[in-house]
Amino acid sequence: MFNKILFATTGTPVCDNAAHVAFDIAKKYDAKLHVFHVLGMPSRGFSTTVKDIRTGESEHYDADYVAWVKEELRNTYDKYIKDYLNFDIDAVAGVPSTEILRFARQKDVDLIVMGAHSRQEQTGAARYRGAVGTNMQHVARSARCPVLIVSRPCTTCLWYFSNIVFGTDFSKQAFSAFLFACKLAKAIGSRLHIFHAVDMSSVHAGKIISQEEIEAKIEEARRKIEKTYLPYLDDYDNYDIDIWEGIPYVEILKYSRAKNADLIVMAHHAKEVDPDDAILGSTVEQVVLRASCPVASVNHPDKVSG
Repeated sequence: MFNKILFATTGTPVCDNAAHVAFDIAKKYDAKLHVFHVLGMPSRGFSTTVKDIRTGESEHYDADYVAWVKEELRNTYDKYIKDYLNFDIDAVAGVPSTEILRFARQKDVDLIVMGAHSRQEQTGAARYRGAVGTNMQHVARSARCPVLIVSRPCTTCLWYFSNIVFGTDFSKQAFSAFLFACKLAKAIGSRLHIFHAVDMSSVHAGKIISQEEIEAKIEEARRKIEKTYLPYLDDYDNYDIDIWEGIPYVEILKYSRAKNADLIVMAHHAKEVDPDDAILGSTVEQVVLRASCPVASVNHPDKVSG
């Protein structure tokens, strides 16, 4: 399922939950794990001074500094490294999201694991667009492989997942997310919960929707699910289909709690737009902030369609 995994980290405690998941998945699949850290941006042009993204302080960027950062990362993740040797540690200077994507392409990784944001803040902070880090948004938008976002402690990591929730809006990108969820469920033997929320946001704008209209939308969504996704399950019968009505991110969160979800899989945005021009959709953004389990964001079919 995974041969190469990229764990993008700031080397701070905010990435500890993501580290636990990244090393756990690597052990499960005996995958090569790339622990990757972006030191910071050069202060100007080709300056040898960088602003460390962890401390905010200016540092002299040379081979000795890079070696020191790598040693710090080795010490930070020592408890995982002792039990797993198939890894390497890399550190470069630059724009974090750009360097993460560049490194992922160079190494042809199958999965990127990262935290929701890079600062030690409460995950559900009111400044939600800041809490869901800009770097994570850029990576989720442009990554050619699935991006696993871990914002809270994961009590049952990928090795032991038993319930995977796939949330769909029937977009082209959602189909890529389904392929990933389907492959993962079959590989692990998990229960796959295929879920769609009929968007009732217009009710709050004063538009009245009759019960007959709601039921018709639910029935239409069920037909779409059966036509679009079920043929790809073949003889895998460990799944169910549910359609609720409401505000999509609220219903996805409620549903994932009701099903004791270990993982939520979604397309990285909520509208049918060119993925290269999209920003992280508000539905996914809100789910990442509030979900009690990791969220997998899938945008492109490259690593999931085989």
